[in-house]
Amino acid sequence: MQEKYQHQHIEQRAQEYWEASKTFQVKEDTKKPKYYCLSMFPYPSGRLHMGHVRNYTIGDALARYHRMQGKNVLQPMGWDAFGLPAENAALKNQVAPAAWTRSNIEYMRAQLKQLGFGYDWSRELATCDPEYYRWEQQMFVRLMQKGVAYKKTAPVNWCPKDLTVLANEQVVEGCCWRCDTPVVRKEIPQWFLRITDYAEELLQELDQLEHWPEQVKTMQRNWIGRSRGVQIQFQVENSDQNLAVFTTRPDTLMGATYVAIAATHPLALQTAKSNPAVQKFIEICAQAETSEAAIETVEKQGIDTGMNVLHPITGEQLPIWVANFVLMEYGTGAVMSVPAHDTRDHEFALKYQLPIKQVIEPINGKQLDISQEAFVLPGRLVDSGQFSGLTSEHAFDAIANSLQQAHRGEVQINYRLRDWGVSRQRYWGAPIPVIHCPQCGTLPVPEADLPVRLPEEITLEGVGSPLKKLPEFYRTSCPKCGGEAERETDTFDTFMESSWYYARYTSPDSSNAQLDERANYWLPVDQYVGGIEHAILHLLYARFYHKLMRDAGLVSSHEPFTALLTQGMVLKEGAKMSKSKGNTVDPQELLDQYGADTARLFVLFAAPPDKSLEWSDAGVEGAYRFIKRYWTTCVNHLAQFQAIEKLEIAQLNEAQKVLRRQIHQMLTKATDDLGRRQTFNTVIASCMELLNAVHKFDDPSPQGAAVQREALEIMTQVLSPIAPHVTHEIWLLFGHQQAVIDSTWPTVDAQALEESEVEFVLQVNGKVRARVKFPSSLTQEELGEAAKQHEKLQKFLLDKKIHRVIVVPNKLINIVAK
Repeated sequence: MQEKYQHQHIEQRAQEYWEASKTFQVKEDTKKPKYYCLSMFPYPSGRLHMGHVRNYTIGDALARYHRMQGKNVLQPMGWDAFGLPAENAALKNQVAPAAWTRSNIEYMRAQLKQLGFGYDWSRELATCDPEYYRWEQQMFVRLMQKGVAYKKTAPVNWCPKDLTVLANEQVVEGCCWRCDTPVVRKEIPQWFLRITDYAEELLQELDQLEHWPEQVKTMQRNWIGRSRGVQIQFQVENSDQNLAVFTTRPDTLMGATYVAIAATHPLALQTAKSNPAVQKFIEICAQAETSEAAIETVEKQGIDTGMNVLHPITGEQLPIWVANFVLMEYGTGAVMSVPAHDTRDHEFALKYQLPIKQVIEPINGKQLDISQEAFVLPGRLVDSGQFSGLTSEHAFDAIANSLQQAHRGEVQINYRLRDWGVSRQRYWGAPIPVIHCPQCGTLPVPEADLPVRLPEEITLEGVGSPLKKLPEFYRTSCPKCGGEAERETDTFDTFMESSWYYARYTSPDSSNAQLDERANYWLPVDQYVGGIEHAILHLLYARFYHKLMRDAGLVSSHEPFTALLTQGMVLKEGAKMSKSKGNTVDPQELLDQYGADTARLFVLFAAPPDKSLEWSDAGVEGAYRFIKRYWTTCVNHLAQFQAIEKLEIAQLNEAQKVLRRQIHQMLTKATDDLGRRQTFNTVIASCMELLNAVHKFDDPSPQGAAVQREALEIMTQVLSPIAPHVTHEIWLLFGHQQAVIDSTWPTVDAQALEESEVEFVLQVNGKVRARVKFPSSLTQEELGEAAKQHEKLQKFLLDKKIHRVIVVPNKLINIVAK
């Protein structure tokens, strides 16, 4: 038995045991409650960073705890392997993306194993493997047949550096989320999935996700953006055309003084053919940035088309303007402009000297100067004809009914959410399984011909996708007529792969279907762990894809993740770790110097999991010292006590009872902190307190040794999800035949928690006069009498009449006397 803590040998032995015993390989077992614990899989960038270490340590601690609770625990791991960084690295290092990616996977897998994470490696997957992406190709083919997947020419967000399309969610403050290049607008044919068909379900089922952070649910609600309004038809003057406008404020309709349309609206393009000024303005708008953030802050500009629409109730002429703040892909591409009651419309009207007509006043009658500022709140209608005097709420229905009766409008529910554009003009992604035939049109690849394999032995030139230059890839025959045809050279957005990987883990060797019956045993995931930066992109897409799989009969559940834990960032010197800032910490150096248990204990102790963690070299040293102290205490105990007598609770003296009470108080707290609160830092703090108590406990008697052994064994079990290697070794040194990971979580002894005496604060008229211990067996009445008679209170009660005695159980006794 080594006296000195040597993490290299201890951690190697534990990891060799887990691998040889296949400790973490699991199968379906209906006799046990299942627990599927999953941390978001990493992109194989080359090396783990501290964010990975924190994320995966949290997930592993939870998985190990629930396993000791008797559950059948699945915790898999894989690789989100497609993506642009591999192409950039390939260009830089002159190596094919596939080779670069697989080399990184080998290195990072070794790092994950070195950290002692309890993964079922038999289920490992990489999204770049054809055996994986063939199933999403099959799903896409079937979605094409159902009309859920479709292609259209659409204005898209285009990154001129990466030469690819970005989803709206991937545009951050007008820039590409990956390379920070300003995004431009471009019209190209794109493949889409009809996520909007599921908008209401995605919104409503957020309410059922009781174990998700409210912040994440709010972000998704806002992104889906459900709004109830009226779609109004404005007739174009001297034409049989109608201009459709959606508004959530029909109560302001009587104040509309112009309408604004997007630069790409058909009416704008029609006008541009005969109006060079409008054509030039449209060209300027095409170069402008169109994210919502930019639209909010950009200087409002427009041009009069010279055309009018007729007000649907009054028949008044309203001019049609092309405006840079209206986007074709939002709503109908046209807005009803009410300058008196919309800040943006007000700003535009002032700039171009358009009329401003007030039709809403405050309920309290407060006078307004509409020329200076728009009144945007609901109120009471004025100067609105038959609707004057109605509140905004009542006017909504009244005006909607009037429009409906005149066949000029109807109430509608609209969503901010747009269909998911899944095409990318990149190489390193899953090929979209589509064939273009000049005779038969666009056709899905027959399922029997899947997967469409991505060529891996390629040379990247840095501009565009090499697939467009590989005739051996794109030349094919039409599955319908047999004639010459071409494959689609776009690849899937990488969020396609990450939207269903959690499900494939449940059926990793299924060769006949995307998923099999095992999926319904394991799904939904019981605990998902990852960063809040994925709140909209990945988590929304995964919820959508799960519903697609449900509708295809692959899963029976409605949602993919029951509980979600969003861990905080790892900071150094107050800033997020990044190579550009030079403030990163290499986990490998940490592992080599201190070992995996120290790294794990530090990241769990330094902050609650949902809060940001500030890196501290002193904190790492402190974690290392605690593990060494725990090791030394256990080893010294084993050296001092060769044999331990059975614990005889009835024979314990008061000091032994006190230590035993501390043991089970720690266990009570740790069980709640791990199982319900998921606050690992408080678990570790409780173990530190107990270790201090064991050090102070100087009792070499047989029962004293037995209580110490109980303390150290329970502490070992409690620490095992957090520091699994050293606790594995100590548990075996204590003489157990099975590993600590296979032991049952200890049970709290309620009797041990009982105290023979309880300390009370004694008060007279609310002022603290003494602290006294009374037997815990006393009733409230007996406690009151004991307090009244206690010698420390007599001088404060002299010449006073006691009116009443207030007893707060186990805390204080207050005597009210006058």
